[in-house]
Formats: sequence, C-alpha cells, structure tokens
Amino acid sequence: MIRALPRSWTLCSRCLLKNVQTRRLATAVEPSALSLAAATARAYSPTVHTNPAAAKEDRTLRDIFDNPEVWKAFNAKSHAPTVPRTGLFQNKDLTSPAGFQTYANRTLKKAQALVAKIVNAQSLEELLHVVRDLDRLSDLLCRVIDMADFVRSTHPTQSIAVAAHEAYGLMYEYMNILNTTTGLYSTLKRALENQEVVEQLSDEEKTVARILYKDFEKSGINLPATARKRFVELSNRIAELGPEFVNGMAPQKSVLKFPSSKLHGMDPLIVRELTNKGTVALPTIGMPATHALRMVEDEDVRKEVYLACHTSSNKQLEILEEMLRTRAELAQLVGCESYAEVALGDKMARSPEAVLKFLNALSEANKPAAVSEKNILQSIKRELGNDTELQAWDKDYYSTRLIQAIRSHHRSPDFLSSYFSLGTVMQGLSRLLTRLYGVRFVPRETSPGETWNDDVRRLDILDESDGHIAVVYCDLFERRGKNPNPAHFTVRCSREITDEEYLESALSGDREDDGMASARRADGKLYQLPTIALICDFSRGDPSKRPTLLNFREVQTLFHEMGHAVHSILGRTSLHNVSGTRCATDWAELPSVLMEHFAQSPAVLSLFARHYESDEPLPMHLIADRLHQESLADATETRGQIILALLDQHYHSALPLSRDFNSTAVFHEIDRAYALLPAGEGTSWQGFFGHLYSYGATYYAYLFDRAIAAKVWKDVFEAEPTRREGGEKFKEEVLKWGGSRNGWKCLAGVLGRRELEEGGERAMVEVGRWGSDLK
Repeated sequence: MIRALPRSWTLCSRCLLKNVQTRRLATAVEPSALSLAAATARAYSPTVHTNPAAAKEDRTLRDIFDNPEVWKAFNAKSHAPTVPRTGLFQNKDLTSPAGFQTYANRTLKKAQALVAKIVNAQSLEELLHVVRDLDRLSDLLCRVIDMADFVRSTHPTQSIAVAAHEAYGLMYEYMNILNTTTGLYSTLKRALENQEVVEQLSDEEKTVARILYKDFEKSGINLPATARKRFVELSNRIAELGPEFVNGMAPQKSVLKFPSSKLHGMDPLIVRELTNKGTVALPTIGMPATHALRMVEDEDVRKEVYLACHTSSNKQLEILEEMLRTRAELAQLVGCESYAEVALGDKMARSPEAVLKFLNALSEANKPAAVSEKNILQSIKRELGNDTELQAWDKDYYSTRLIQAIRSHHRSPDFLSSYFSLGTVMQGLSRLLTRLYGVRFVPRETSPGETWNDDVRRLDILDESDGHIAVVYCDLFERRGKNPNPAHFTVRCSREITDEEYLESALSGDREDDGMASARRADGKLYQLPTIALICDFSRGDPSKRPTLLNFREVQTLFHEMGHAVHSILGRTSLHNVSGTRCATDWAELPSVLMEHFAQSPAVLSLFARHYESDEPLPMHLIADRLHQESLADATETRGQIILALLDQHYHSALPLSRDFNSTAVFHEIDRAYALLPAGEGTSWQGFFGHLYSYGATYYAYLFDRAIAAKVWKDVFEAEPTRREGGEKFKEEVLKWGGSRNGWKCLAGVLGRRELEEGGERAMVEVGRWGSDLK
C-alpha cells in the first residue's frame, strides 16, 4: 500500500499527550555531575569550532534568533525586489495559489505513467525494478500530500491554505484509488514469488517490499469482492466515527453550581467571574475546573468537581463503543482475532500479548515509586489535619501544596529563563550535534517566496563528511492565528535518485527536479534532501529590551522536536518508505525522548546556557532544583499512562464484539486492578480519551520508547554525554537505518545486548523492567 506519513506522528507526542497530563522524564543530577559541569563552564570558550567559517556561523546562529536587527539584515535578500521570486520551499511551482494545482497535476501525470510501468512489468529485468518503482511512486505522491498537509495547516494566507487543501485532496483520493485496485498488489506479489528477483534485491528493498505487501493485505485488497466492499464500508464508518468521537468530547454535566463561600482557596478573580448572585457556575471542562481541583480546600467540592470532570456524556460513549465494534469487525474480516492484532503485526511488539506483558512488567517496576509518592501526599493530608484516606480528587490538591512548599524555599523558576535565550538554545543544539554526530546548523538566507512568514529561519544542515544533508525551516515565534502546539513536519523525505532514474527523466524531458534541495554525498550518490519544518509558539516579549527567553519546559520541548528532525537528518537509507521517521510507531519516539535527557544534562547545558546580559554560565544547582520539582509526581503520572495503555489494549481486543460489552465496566475493572487511587464509581473517563482513535492499540508506544530512551541514556551517554563515540554508536546502530532495520536489532546493537535481537515477549518484559528508571 502506498503510504503518506501518518498524521498522528506529525504532531509531537509531547503535545498529543498533554491532555492526559504526561510528565517528562526527570533525571536526578548527581553532585559529581554538577562539579564536572561547573568546571566545564569555567573553562568554556564560546567558539567551539576550529574552522573560522564554522565559528562565524555559530555566532550568526545565535544572533538571527536573538537580535532583530541582525535578522533583518541577514534576511534582506528575501525582500529584495531584484531577486527572482521562488516558490515555497524553493519548489518552482509554488509561487502562487494556482501553483498547487499545477504541481499536483504534474505529479499525477508522472504517477500515472509510473503505475502503467509497474502493472505491465513481466520480464525479469522489469520485475527487478518493481520495488524501487513502487517506492518512487510513494515518494511522488507524498511530496504533494505531506507538503500540502503542512501548508494547509500552517500558512497564514487563506487562498494558499485552500489551494494546498485542494491539492492534498486530489492526491489523497488518487492514492486511495491505487490502494483499492489490485494491479500494483498483483505485480508486487508476482515479483516476490520469483526467487530470482528476490535473490537480487538489496536488504533495504526486501524490507520495503515486505512493508508494502503487508500494507496492501491489511487494506483488504486480497479479499473477495463482497468482503472487500464490506471492508471499505467499515473503513469509511471508522473514518466518520473517529473525528466525531475526538471532536465531541463532553461531560454528562457541563456546569456545577456552588455557593461562592464553598470555593475558598481558588483565585478570587476566577471565582468573581463565575459568580452570579452569590452562586458560582463552574464549567466542568477547562481551566476553572482544573484550578478548582488544585486549589479548593473543601474536599466535598473537589469530589463533586472530579466526578463531573471524569464522567462522559452518554452520546460520547455510544460513539466510542460503535467505533470499537466496527474496528473489531474489520479485524475479523481480514482474518485477525482483534484490531490490536492488525495494528501490532508490523510493530516491535508484534502482538497484543507482548504489549500486555510489557505493560505489566512496567507496572511492577513503577509501583514502589508510585506508592512512595502516594504516601507523601497522604502524609501531607494528615499534617494539614485530615486523617481520612487519600482519594483520587485529593491528588492534584495535595500535589499543589507540596510544590508550593518546595518553591517557597527556592528561587523563582522564571529566573532560569535568563540563561536560555532562543538563540543560545539553538546554538547549543548545533554544538551538541557537532560533538555527537559531526553535523552543524548553518543559517541561510531565504529567497523571496520561500517561506510562509518573515519570522521563519532556514538552517542548512552540514555534515563534516557528506556536506549538505538536510534543510530545516524553524517557525518558532508566536503569532496571531498560529497553532500553539509544538510539531515536527517532514515536508519531504530523503531518497536516493539513481543514475538510471536521472537519465530516464532527462531523456523524457520531464525531470523530477522540483527545485527543492538535493545533493551528492561523499559516495557520489545523488539524494533529494530531507526538508523539515519545526513549529513552536514561543513568546517573543519585547525585542527592544531582551531576546526571546525560554522557560526550561520550552527548552526541553525544543530539544524533543529537534530529536525528531535528527532522525530524518542522519538517516542513510536509499528508499523513501524507510526514510528517517518512517519506522515502526513504537520506535519513532526514541530519538526525540532521548534528546530530553540531553536537555537535562549539566555537561550539555554548559555548552550554551549563559545569562543573556552578563554572559555568566548557568548555576547548575538551579537545574537540579527544577528537575527535583518536576520529578515529584513522575511515577504517579507514568502509572496513569500505564492504565490508559492497558485500556487501549482491552478496548481493541475481541471484547467489543460481545453482546454485553460495556466500555465503562472495562474501564473500572482495569482502574481497580492498577490504580493506587481508583476513580470514583459511576465515572466514565474513557469518553475523554481521544487518542483511542488516533493511537488505536498503540498508545503503549510512548511509554515503550521512554523506557528504551532511559536505558540508552544510562548505558551509552550518561557518563560522557558529549562524547563522539557515544554519538557514533547511536548513529550507526539506530539513526542511519530509519525504518529499514528491525528496531530490536538496532536496540541490541546500541546496548551490546545480542539476546534482544529477535525481540518477542521476553524482550518486551525486559524493556518493561527498565521502567524503574521512569519511576
């Protein structure tokens, strides 16, 4: 099946999980690490490159983000009237809204010719090209689909966003037609049944062939006509129910009413806004309800608010249960016992049974720390004069009391931001990646029309061996109408353009060069370069007084997003379908989560964290204090995620096909078995669990990659975080493979644990045990 990048993995998991209060990892900072960092900071020289040009680029990198005047002068070319206008991302067609239709039609013509070539392949020579031609076809379609998807959701000009949406629809419709007709599948099947063909395929081509073949069969293309028709009906119904479930989240009670005297502890301004004639009308969704759970002193009020916030509307539950039944029916139609079996067949987990073993092992590893956190809150409740047992509606209230007590003895967290101007953080990322992988960020002037906003900075990524290897567009500042969620978009994947393909295009007079970046690597091979967009929403402040300063959470977010980009930047695959982040869902978050560990390392922070005015290095004890505060509820939040992942697995088992299936009964059964503070009777929080649609049967993946990242950090990087040997090992065993190598083999290689190579249930349990590092 021809695949576009899954939308759910375009937006960052840190953002997607925000609604269920996922906390980031917080590694304790040892005194020895602090001493080492302090010594490093004292000996630190801002110029980290011996190459004069690289040193200048390093300074420019900071200045274009921190100094508006430098940026204005640097980017003057994009406003020069004498410079020819180029298209978005330098795509020669995208100079106007009409260009999207031109680009889509031109791509469609090439795709149709390629489809005709593939379905008519008969000879050995023709069959040998089928896998690469299918990959090339996928790349052609995704160049339009992925780019248009980004532009329609990001571009501030409505006419361009609409044009991008129309181009997206045209190409997506064509892709769906290809995926529901048998010609491409039959040709691929014929090629794979020819032993002489298979023997001559490269390992990467075999991997792509298996991926495409499995995807075709998962789409029901090999079913009899009647069953295939039913498959399409079920798929369309799921596509209708999913957005309806996500967009329709609502509580059974939308408003609660209390005498204003009952809300003692809440911010008086909030209470006043909600009060009419002495009665407070408190919405059960949004900030006021969250604030009440954290601040209201009356436990009975907190209980009522908690129960209302965790009880979904009946209509929402009906939609959810129909979606789960429809998925289960679709799974059985393609010969699987459950939807989870369909979803997990090509993941590292491979089976629902393996996921459950991982989650149960993780639960056991997590339990001691989670119990300890619960006991701390229980002791606070007793110290404040209440000897009753801690309840679910107490957690946020007493956690807030604990954090307030700690912060009252420490400097304000906002003080940290003085050491994290956006420019120095970008500089730090470049310096870190130079040390680890031999790549650096080089600011480049954009051409007129190349970006969607004047605030967008273009960075070319240069490798010390291969030269220019990627393009990253950084859209990091807030602006009106911009989506506030951090995101990483792969606008175009990397792919090798073979000499044969290049010659064929040249002879036909229809070259596939669309104007976007390409380059030859040191081995002489020509590649289209990965083109990436990083989106954040950092507050600009007053640029006349100071640069944009990031709080520590935002520093971690930027490191996380750059981790996704690094996966694409350092991938060294030839084929589009396994490029960079196009890998198993439960492997895709590893590089980004690992980067969060680097953001917390004193040795890494000493590379760049300096006061924006005095240039003094960051006092590392401030980071230690902050990490300690952030880790206070880590185990509790992780346990909440374990429960949701278990719920996801049970909902996507065969259970929904039972006549007596009740999603609320299943929720409470799991909650009672695993939660330390079970939800109250009658609640139905599953109606607010929107990720059941986008993450169906794979919600465990982020926990899985968190556990792996913690282990890789501990074994490979923690002792010497900026050492090239560690970076080379991670690049050679993990990053360069994209999705072309089994994740278990990558993991075994980077950890030196060959017993993990084959994966399976025992390996999943072992990863679960690593979860003790997650608390």
